[in-house]
Amino acid sequence: MELKNKKIKKRGFKRFISSIKNSIKGLEYAYLNEQSLTLHAILTVVVLVSGFYFHISKMQWAILVVVMTIIIVTELLNTAIEATVDLVTKEYHELARIAKDCASAAAFVSSLLACGLYLYVFLPQIIKLFI
Repeated sequence: MELKNKKIKKRGFKRFISSIKNSIKGLEYAYLNEQSLTLHAILTVVVLVSGFYFHISKMQWAILVVVMTIIIVTELLNTAIEATVDLVTKEYHELARIAKDCASAAAFVSSLLACGLYLYVFLPQIIKLFI
């Protein structure tokens, strides 16, 4: 592979710290600008409080942490795809719409997965409260 015209990325601790800072900026941007990510952050707090309240098992905690992470990841990817499409074109284009709709659909599907798993973990606990 020829590397004459390619710039080799620097490596090291400073670059690592810089990458972490950039990641935090991305999280901050998405949290402040994406309503759905804000909603998921609120729901995450509700799920965490509920988990402690109902004394869920370690396996249930693992399931919830994985699904909450999947939601955050898909919301961040959705935000990144939307920003990239907006950067490329401000005009309406069918492929741009498809890209944005599919990214949104990925976030929606992960939310449906989460909803199902939240019901699986918490619904029996909630029913016990009333029986």
